[in-house]
Amino acid sequence: MSPASAHITDYDVVIAGGGLAGLATSIGLSKAGHKVALVEKYTYPFHRVCGEYISEESRPFLESLGIPFHKLQLPRINKLIVSSPGGSVVRSPLIPGGFGISRFRLDALLANIAKENGVHLFEGTKVIDMVYHDGKMKCFLQGRILESKLAIGCFGKRSNVDVKWKRPFITHRPGKLDNYIAVKYHLRGVDLDEDTIALHNFSNGYCGVSRIEDGLYCMCYLTTAGNLRSNDNSILQMENRLLRKNPHIDRLLDRAEIIWDEPLSISQVSFSAKSQVHDHVLLAGDAAGMITPLCGNGMSMALHAGKLLCHEADAFLRGEISRDELEHNYCRQWNRHFAKRLRAGRVIQYFFGDPKLTGLLVGIAARIPGVTGFLIRQTHGEKY
Repeated sequence: MSPASAHITDYDVVIAGGGLAGLATSIGLSKAGHKVALVEKYTYPFHRVCGEYISEESRPFLESLGIPFHKLQLPRINKLIVSSPGGSVVRSPLIPGGFGISRFRLDALLANIAKENGVHLFEGTKVIDMVYHDGKMKCFLQGRILESKLAIGCFGKRSNVDVKWKRPFITHRPGKLDNYIAVKYHLRGVDLDEDTIALHNFSNGYCGVSRIEDGLYCMCYLTTAGNLRSNDNSILQMENRLLRKNPHIDRLLDRAEIIWDEPLSISQVSFSAKSQVHDHVLLAGDAAGMITPLCGNGMSMALHAGKLLCHEADAFLRGEISRDELEHNYCRQWNRHFAKRLRAGRVIQYFFGDPKLTGLLVGIAARIPGVTGFLIRQTHGEKY
């Protein structure tokens, strides 16, 4: 079907991507009285590759959206264990701490809240392009065009829209902060206290393990695409040859029960700097900038970006600020809250994965307890 014959629907806001940033923004703007469409290529509930730990700074905002924490009985996490590839360990309090919840459950809860608040949710639908023309935004779907005053892109780490737009992180030559893969499992029978998150390092990668709901644990690790290629593109072979060299990961994989038949994985993950606006499309979540997973705070940042977007977008839609002011204000607020944390995450990323550097850092942190607390503070913010 050609664009000329496609069905056209008008909205105040169209949001591409139904992750945490997209869902939070859709709920906030719909509650503010705006007509909102949210487009998600999958159908809820579904799993995403994610560490599934959320910092406590996010709790008040999630409560304001309607998440019923009193009913969920989620594990509270306030301790951290970090191990080097050789197995040496440093332990630290995790301040302000956080809680564990699967994306399967959290995203579905937020999607239901969005529907209850009048968001028009297009599930199982892929965004082809988002274009600004003559003061209006056009979001192209298969056989349909959504027109709106405002368009927001929350389409994750790397999407077909990023490729179509030829964003710099797509086109530049891969460096140390690019071309990673991430792999996730859910486990049962893990020998780890429910108030503790573990970060186990291995050659060119690290693995996070923490409790989520229903007695399960999330295990999610990040490594280079080169590690996978050197193991015949076999995840199992890579785990046996590389991850298991860390005795803590070896013991974990021996004793725990993996409850999925196959792991969930993604490739071409990039931590390079990204823009927050592209041709008048506002970007949030991983589409605007991805913090390294070892910093454990990407979910909180995505939610916080949604809150920032709601405030500025509401003012624009009410005619209180211009589009230029909207874009300027959002970028300024985004950088104020997140730019320093992303830079810190990229610096910390260089120390992990290299056995010598990681071992050195863990050794220093074990002798000087304040080091771990300092690193945690660089990647976490205040309650919002």
